[in-house]
Amino acid sequence: MAGRKNQGKLLIIGGAEDKEGDCKILREFLRCAGGGKARIVVMTAATSLPGEVGDNYIRVFERLGAEDVRVVDTQKPEDANNPDYLEAIEQATGIFFTGGEQARIISCLKDTILDAAMHKRYSEGIIIGGTSAGAAMMPDIMIIEGESQTNPRFDVVEMGPGMGFLPGVVIDQHFAQRGRLGRLVAALLLQPAVLGFGIDENTAILVSGDEFEVIGEGAVTVIDESEKLHDNIDGLLKDEALAICGAQLHILPHGYRFNLKTRQPVLKRVAAAV
Repeated sequence: MAGRKNQGKLLIIGGAEDKEGDCKILREFLRCAGGGKARIVVMTAATSLPGEVGDNYIRVFERLGAEDVRVVDTQKPEDANNPDYLEAIEQATGIFFTGGEQARIISCLKDTILDAAMHKRYSEGIIIGGTSAGAAMMPDIMIIEGESQTNPRFDVVEMGPGMGFLPGVVIDQHFAQRGRLGRLVAALLLQPAVLGFGIDENTAILVSGDEFEVIGEGAVTVIDESEKLHDNIDGLLKDEALAICGAQLHILPHGYRFNLKTRQPVLKRVAAAV
């Protein structure tokens, strides 16, 4: 993967993050966004209940001490032209995407002026976070939907364009809880990325520069197929089982780091982190 030194941070959450207790993950998002001076924009494009979901995140972030929290609700592409929304993005120190359906995010935001504004702010150094659907949409090619708890096949997953904040990878969420290993392997083999990240619930990766750190109570499963010995994609029919041999697997709990450029865990820091 290319270096990412001149970009902001990403907080990518596997869903069902704690919003009532210590809120470790959302607390870290707020800290990276400026702490008590943070100006947060909550993006509710993914959800069919924007009022309820938006109000919930306003309550959480205000309780944690954010200076300002606003909701940007784009239920159709025309909403992305709202000048008030563009102003909110321009003033934000952190942008947070809620859960729901990742396809809704793409249909309402992809290739709009609001999309361009968010990428501009990200290139200027702010943090962008997302949970569940807001995590799935982070790559340039994302998982739209697919079967859980199944072996990998062509027909278990549907792929499509993502928002491109973290290109060159595949991300799946609710990972251990919904048994999505087969789905992630299928997604990884179906498109050019060589790294797949399966993020458990109430667990996140904080991406900064060329590394990410795992935060939360679960783990992150990393699949690296860059040096695989074999797969059986050529000539396979869509309902036939996929095979992959020689891929690397890493299971990383809280405090572990991973280098996106070398595609290896950063083990020298583990003792101090856990």
